[in-house]
Amino acid sequence: MALLTIICYPDIRLHTVAKPVAAVDERIDTLVADMLETMYEANGVGLAATQVDVHERLIVMDISEGRDDPLVLINPKMLWNSSETHLNEEGCLSVPGIYDSVQRHDAIKIEALDRSGNSRLIEAEGLLSVCIQHEMDHLLGKVFVEYLSPLKRNRIKTKLQKAQREGRVAKLV
Repeated sequence: MALLTIICYPDIRLHTVAKPVAAVDERIDTLVADMLETMYEANGVGLAATQVDVHERLIVMDISEGRDDPLVLINPKMLWNSSETHLNEEGCLSVPGIYDSVQRHDAIKIEALDRSGNSRLIEAEGLLSVCIQHEMDHLLGKVFVEYLSPLKRNRIKTKLQKAQREGRVAKLV
């Protein structure tokens, strides 16, 4: 396993729309293992392949208290979302140190392949629903700060660019 570099906002690569995973094979299994290791090392609860500069529809997450129940979603597809929404405080490994409220659906239903390539139907609410929606946005090339006002987004961009210049977060490529 290997730690991967997490791309930081406002890097343009975060806006790349991910392509479907063609085959769940050894390469994907290695990528999943590396992404999980990277996510755990960074104290995150979710990580999309886009965030590590792999533009395929792959997400890993673990919202368990013991950090021992990983969920792998390959080629996730939204089937349904509730009309009810609420604000959730979100952060992102690609936007280090920034947290803000984002409106998300209360409940969702998705279909995805698991790490073995088996199809799964997942109904989620609460934190799991929020995490899945957040990570699926990454696969569409969208970062959570894009839900914020232009003023907030520009302040975040300026703050992160300064941190990058000072070497406190990874530099843009």
